[in-house]
Amino acid sequence: MDMTQLLKGVLDAAVLAVVEAEDGYGYDVVRRLRSQGLDDVGDASVYGTLRRLYAAGALTSYVLPSAEGPHRKYYGITPLGRQMLTTQRKEWQEFVGALGGLLGTQRNEAA
Repeated sequence: MDMTQLLKGVLDAAVLAVVEAEDGYGYDVVRRLRSQGLDDVGDASVYGTLRRLYAAGALTSYVLPSAEGPHRKYYGITPLGRQMLTTQRKEWQEFVGALGGLLGTQRNEAA
């Protein structure tokens, strides 16, 4: 299974979940996604997702100085972003249930 294709469909939710837990700058978000097992996530994909979510109003941003180099742009989740994440969590659970039923990996609760 091509994990990069799966990641494309869920990267918004993953990024929102990471910044919901704690604000972060671009590479920090990448690092936290990878530490949660999303090893195939690309830097450019995450940076593009952060910019797109910011433009959509799901994220806010602010700049802080860094002792290790240039200033860093941090992202935090907005109320709209929290609403989006709530919806995406629900949709993910429905998808996992449906696909689990198809693949025979999830017990049918109605049976």
